[in-house]
Amino acid sequence: MTIAKRELSSLGREKTIVLALVLQLFIAAFSSFLVVGLVSLYDPGQVGGYEVDVAVAGDATDELVRAADEVRGVDPSVYPDAASATSAFENPAATGIDAVLIGERRDGRLFVSASVPDSNVQTTVVVVQLRDVLRNLERAERLDRAASLSTLPIDLPPETRSSPYYGFTYTVLVPLLLFLPVFISGSLTVDSLTEERERGTLELLRVAPVTLREIVDGKLLAAATLAPAQAVLWLVLLGFNGTDVASPATLVVLVAALSTLVCSLAAAVALLAPERRTAQFLYSIGVLFVFGGTTLFPHNPVNTAARLAIGSADAAAPFVVLAYAVGAAGVYVAVRYLVGDVDANEL
Repeated sequence: MTIAKRELSSLGREKTIVLALVLQLFIAAFSSFLVVGLVSLYDPGQVGGYEVDVAVAGDATDELVRAADEVRGVDPSVYPDAASATSAFENPAATGIDAVLIGERRDGRLFVSASVPDSNVQTTVVVVQLRDVLRNLERAERLDRAASLSTLPIDLPPETRSSPYYGFTYTVLVPLLLFLPVFISGSLTVDSLTEERERGTLELLRVAPVTLREIVDGKLLAAATLAPAQAVLWLVLLGFNGTDVASPATLVVLVAALSTLVCSLAAAVALLAPERRTAQFLYSIGVLFVFGGTTLFPHNPVNTAARLAIGSADAAAPFVVLAYAVGAAGVYVAVRYLVGDVDANEL
């Protein structure tokens, strides 16, 4: 406990760690504002206040207008031919046209050409809006032509009208705030052990009446408890911002299990790789491979955290969290055995 308190007190003097904590605090405290800004980057129509005026022409004018009317923030204007629509697009100051959609039917197929502004910020907004228009057109055409097809394609998934704010908050923001402290805690463990070895201060610690295992345990305790403590604070701040989390206790247990697992692996890397840069590199690569590999499974940490936060977790979710806890305990025990096998003279 003395070593753990010493580690925690030293964190306040680490500017990088303090800045990381401040950044996470800002994200959690002002999450409602950040969600609006970040969602507007990939779904501008949901923000409101900006209209994309589209010139529509060609043989499929009616179909394009119907598809555009279903997209929020898109205002279609019908032109008699492609030349007049293009001319209006080339003179936006007078016409206010932001893009052009020209639909033509050839050989029983519908071809649509789109023109958007070149190389400016407006281009991103226009492209995203036109993408939604073309998706609606494709869905409508597919449904209309299904009866004339000799072979029916795969059924379209049901059309959803969910809010992008809802999906972004629970699939991006909440996992980010929960798992970022876990990775930082692992990095702290690597730095703490490698610095003690490089500076020779680990030998001074061993003069005290503590064993090497107790030294490692103290450092793991300080680093592994930091992540769940932050998770509790972030969830409270999210609640103040109107983001309700369905299973906060289970999420904190999940974070604690992953923090123990990652910090134990980080301690093993630091014991086996005495040089700080090498240890940090191995830790970073290992975390990327391990965490990236888990995304291949349906019950990966991000998916489990998102479903627990939303309240749509199935009956297997508690067992998944328990499995992570058991795995973390197993890795911790293995690291303690590794510490016992390390020759004190090499440290």
